[in-house]
Amino acid sequence: MPWVKQLSMASSRNISTNSSQPHVTSKGNMRRTVQPTTVPAYTATANTTTNPAFAVAVGMVNNIINEIPLPRWAIYAIAAVGAILVIVVCICICCKCCCKNTKKTKKKDPKLDLKGLNANTTTALVQPNVTDVDYGAAKKPRGKLLYSLEYNAPHSELIVGIKQADNLMAMDMGGSSDPYVKVYIIPDKSKTYETKVLRNTLRPVFNENFNFQVPKSSLGKSSVVMQVFDFNRFSKHEMIGEIRLPLAEKDLNHVSEAWQELSEPAKFEEENLGEICFSLRYVPVNSKLTVVILEAKNLKSMDIGGTSDPYVKVQLALDKRKWKKRKTSIKKKTLNPYYNESFTFDVNFDLIKRVNLVISVWDHDAMSRNDAMGKIFLGCDASGNQLRHWADMLSNPRRPVAQWHSLLTSEQVNSTLTLKSKVPGKIRH
Repeated sequence: MPWVKQLSMASSRNISTNSSQPHVTSKGNMRRTVQPTTVPAYTATANTTTNPAFAVAVGMVNNIINEIPLPRWAIYAIAAVGAILVIVVCICICCKCCCKNTKKTKKKDPKLDLKGLNANTTTALVQPNVTDVDYGAAKKPRGKLLYSLEYNAPHSELIVGIKQADNLMAMDMGGSSDPYVKVYIIPDKSKTYETKVLRNTLRPVFNENFNFQVPKSSLGKSSVVMQVFDFNRFSKHEMIGEIRLPLAEKDLNHVSEAWQELSEPAKFEEENLGEICFSLRYVPVNSKLTVVILEAKNLKSMDIGGTSDPYVKVQLALDKRKWKKRKTSIKKKTLNPYYNESFTFDVNFDLIKRVNLVISVWDHDAMSRNDAMGKIFLGCDASGNQLRHWADMLSNPRRPVAQWHSLLTSEQVNSTLTLKSKVPGKIRH
């Protein structure tokens, strides 16, 4: 029926209208409006309009976490452990890099600046923090000795006075010593004198004089040796310290008296083995080290006839390992050979501070083994005049620097410069 159809359509419109509009009820004169209830949609963030990119990222992370078949606390724990591992690895890498840089800084030697250096620059060039030292240099305080020197020219007599000592090193268990002094002249060493022994004292007073026959012509080559010993009745006497005085450095025209610190005992007694003269020249531009063996004099006699057949061996050592070597010709039956022979070696500037030059004199024997007559070495590991000669060469590039050197025994040199086997084929710069 048409009216029924219209009525149903009207009721459906009212229902749809009431669902979206407030519902009004009346009771008497009072009216109450009921608002429709809506459920707010869940949002991931409180503010999605101000930072949409962040909201998208958070949403993606949440989606990924929801897809992992683990509880959230387990996922968070795994993430925390991973972050800690990453931090620890980063810290270890940083520490390793810092330690590596520190080691490189320590191993790197300062470059030698040859520009602007003069001939007065010696030890500071190759050993910046070390002063020139000689064999038997003092390493710890051993006390001091008061001595006097007097030379009687008409009688060719040297008078050595041993006055007193002070602050001697204690050698006995009770904190004292029983000191006495031994005196002799080298290289002759024909006479040896000893003072009396003074018991239980570190400040002995001797006041004793000793006379030595020393010709005036031998004064320049002689030295006075004063050695202080601690007396032991039933064991070897221990040396407290010694003083070696080259007479060429002393003014013997009048009586002299002086205090001097005792030095560590020398390992080897001085022996006159002769002298050798050679020149050194280093050119950093082409890395050439030139050694010219000029001459030698007063060499030790090795043959029955009172002569020798000397030749000179020139050897380079790198990092105290045998590296390169050459030798001169043999000069027959002479103790004063003249060579004037030149040898050139390729030595890079980076290696010059690691190189030592060993000069040795040998007596040639056709029927037996060659005998060593004397030895000396120069380089950054040397001391005294040898170090000074090497430093003068470095401070005067492209200029030959010649100097005389007194030969030493092989034992003396080998005790300081112990050479190992040959350098490997590949050299590390």
